[in-house]
Amino acid sequence: MGKRIIPQRRGKGGLQWRAPKKGKIAPAKYPVIKAELVKGYVAEILHERGRTAPLARIELESGEVFYTVAAHGLSKGQVIEIGAAAKPTIGNILPLAKIPEGTTICNIELEPGDGGRLVKTGGTSALLFSQSGGKSIIRMPSGRTITLSNKCRAMIGSVAGGGRLEKPLLKAGKSYWKHKAKGKAYPRVRGVAMAAVYHPFGGGRHQHPGKSTSTPRNAPPGRKVGHIAPRKTGRKKITRVVGVK
Repeated sequence: MGKRIIPQRRGKGGLQWRAPKKGKIAPAKYPVIKAELVKGYVAEILHERGRTAPLARIELESGEVFYTVAAHGLSKGQVIEIGAAAKPTIGNILPLAKIPEGTTICNIELEPGDGGRLVKTGGTSALLFSQSGGKSIIRMPSGRTITLSNKCRAMIGSVAGGGRLEKPLLKAGKSYWKHKAKGKAYPRVRGVAMAAVYHPFGGGRHQHPGKSTSTPRNAPPGRKVGHIAPRKTGRKKITRVVGVK
């Protein structure tokens, strides 16, 4: 009888697979503000465990405090503005309708008032491509374009913490702690390297799946591994046109 495979154990949501709460500070969200302009200042720039970008602690004139990802170039004590009447400068938070086209933005709201959900990874940024009819077209870091409401807010600039991938980890222990902070498993064992009792692709004299790696969408847990409902697998086909220069 086969055992529960790793994806089944991870799906249970036990302590082994949860991101630890230790080292967490607060959710990075914009406050709900109805005024045209609210000013505040950067009280502190912090590091939160498992987060790739620095966290800025913002204190508003009213005394309210909130946390958000820091933009590149933001400094302690810097005054920031929030609202439709704010200036489009680094670190300020404005609705997309008030941001000029071609501006680099980050920490974008997916729905008006949700506090910011897109482009929050360290070193990333998006581009406000164009605006028309109450909608804004944004080019994401992946190159894909999305359309959002002009009422959604965003921060001017790119997220701080860029270049973090340039420094090599050098040893496996560093990678272990990096994954542990996010609740990820490391090292990740290949299915073909396991025994047959632990994985559908395991077992055999040689390391090979022994069956098709394409799995239907309605496969039962324990068999739903490999390429799940793939459109295509294998190498990409390159078409060559003969006789055209």
